[in-house]
Amino acid sequence: MLFHHQFVRIAKKYEKKLAIADRTTNARVPYKRALIGSLIFAKKFQQFDPGFLGIMLPNSAGSVLAILGTLMCGRVPVMINYSTKADKNCEYAQKKCAFKTIITSRALLEKIKCPHIDGMVYLEDIRDGISLFDKLGAALKAAMPAEAIIKSIHQGSEDDNLMILFTSGSEKDPKGVQLTHKNISQNYNALIKAYTFSSEDIFLANLPYFHVFGQTANLWVPLSMGITLVTYANPLDFKTVCDIVREEKVTLMAGTPTFFWGYLRASKPGDFDTVRIMLSGADKCPDALREAFMTKHNKVLLEAYGATETSPAITVNTHEFNRPGSVGRPIEGVKVRIEHYETGEECKVGEIGKILVKGDNVMKGYFDDFEQTSLSIRHGWYDTGDMGYMDADGYIWHVGRLKRFLKIGGEMVSLIKVESVLEKLLPPETECCVVEVPDPIRGARIVAAVTQQIDEKDTMKKMAEHLSNIEMPSRFVVLPEMPKLGSGKIDFKTITDKVRDMVQAG
Repeated sequence: MLFHHQFVRIAKKYEKKLAIADRTTNARVPYKRALIGSLIFAKKFQQFDPGFLGIMLPNSAGSVLAILGTLMCGRVPVMINYSTKADKNCEYAQKKCAFKTIITSRALLEKIKCPHIDGMVYLEDIRDGISLFDKLGAALKAAMPAEAIIKSIHQGSEDDNLMILFTSGSEKDPKGVQLTHKNISQNYNALIKAYTFSSEDIFLANLPYFHVFGQTANLWVPLSMGITLVTYANPLDFKTVCDIVREEKVTLMAGTPTFFWGYLRASKPGDFDTVRIMLSGADKCPDALREAFMTKHNKVLLEAYGATETSPAITVNTHEFNRPGSVGRPIEGVKVRIEHYETGEECKVGEIGKILVKGDNVMKGYFDDFEQTSLSIRHGWYDTGDMGYMDADGYIWHVGRLKRFLKIGGEMVSLIKVESVLEKLLPPETECCVVEVPDPIRGARIVAAVTQQIDEKDTMKKMAEHLSNIEMPSRFVVLPEMPKLGSGKIDFKTITDKVRDMVQAG
């Protein structure tokens, strides 16, 4: 399936239906207007330098139409993270993918205090330059039958790139992930079956489009079914998001545990009454969060697992097949192999190993990085870099990144396990992150960062009931705020650097 073609068919089928309820600008855009707008942008974008088009826009009607317009004129959108160091991210993307033009907005740059970068083109200027002739031309084209419109826009193949996204950079420099129409189609086909989506659903679309979770769950799945998107630019505006969900009668919302903690605290009973699917991903969902949503809202928080390189879904829990604590079972069309991290042998049921994935959801590769692609994909199997095990019923249990394991005294220690024990003992509202610090004698030692002072002696005593001596933290440090990435994931790289500096300083 080519997604810009599918959008045309859907827009013609549901012309009068609301496509985008933009809660940032208060614009309400039916599918017919969305089609006209994307055709106008497609024509405007043709004047820019050949090659990729960078897109750095918050979730809005404008960003949705810009992405569609980019594809319709035969270009590939490179999505740029504006949550932190936006100017550096723009320059990095331009250099990595060898392009110049970045579609952005003055309003965004002003809000995030980002300077103008050479190659930036502003959405406000593009809109001001739209003439009556442009509008009439696009309207006449949009009035044609769907297949005639499709013939007039870019054709292409399902193996063409649909977009380029950058990995989070939580551990190292971001890599450009090439996701094709076929990659996202695999997720689309599997997810609509797993969750029985229909055109009557209403999706909250507040996950940033520079993140794969946002692209699939908040853009391509709903647009390809005639579902209404409720866009909002700031997922961290917890109270407003809760109001939007209630007022727009949202039926699906997806997010990271960080976001869901915020929604839980800011919400009132009844805010989520219309929501039938709450999907948590990108980080491990704490038991306490699941229990709190059930207690306050009588809602089941379903956990899923994926990666940028897998479009993203690998496994999901559903209401029919839900095993809390696991990340669910592989979606249709995706194979998961648990492999011993040293021998390469397939692990037995319940045995922890590396999580490998095979299927049409696996990326084409990292852009202009054959070496890293070859290291990550072997014989069709993508190495997620994660560790986990499969139970007897086929549910996958994620136990952390391989890089979040360390060898102490010849034994593998899971930092995620230590965190899981610690978080159950901490006061409410207290976050934790356990990191590795080099040790000249033992090779490595464990340090726990927490967001407020705790009774260390009592906490250590209780942790010792669940952990061996080598799994115990050697000390605690206080970070008043746990650094996060724009996607809401914990920024392990920054936290590790901060903790190591604190330990070194004494």
